[in-house]
Amino acid sequence: MKIYVTMKSLAMRKAYLTKKEIHLEGFPTTLRVLLTELVSIQIQEFNATTQTETNMVSFLTNEEIEQQVYAGKVGFGTKYSDQKADLQTAVRVAIQAFEDGLYRVVINEKETLDLDERLGLQEEDQLTFIKLTMLAGRMW
Repeated sequence: MKIYVTMKSLAMRKAYLTKKEIHLEGFPTTLRVLLTELVSIQIQEFNATTQTETNMVSFLTNEEIEQQVYAGKVGFGTKYSDQKADLQTAVRVAIQAFEDGLYRVVINEKETLDLDERLGLQEEDQLTFIKLTMLAGRMW
């Protein structure tokens, strides 16, 4: 199954969005199953790279720098450790973050609020993840 995922942070000043095509193994029935599969894909990609795979001399073009500035972080993609990420921990953290309201999930312009509600996900559906930025400070 092919879906498109867009990520957007409300803290970003400019609306820089890109779609990323993701291929899922099956048809996830609930948001919990979908998040588990998406986290699994990300963990596999992360664990597949090693510290030694980075280039000796890295550089970024002006366009790459500008795109990364809009995304909120400029970096060379360097991994400083060969430590592998743990899938169960990552899934638990992703689900806890959703339950705590740290991000929202929108499927085809409809917000999904319940982890265990039936999704009815279709081929080439558009998913948007919106990271919410909490205000910090003191009340005087």
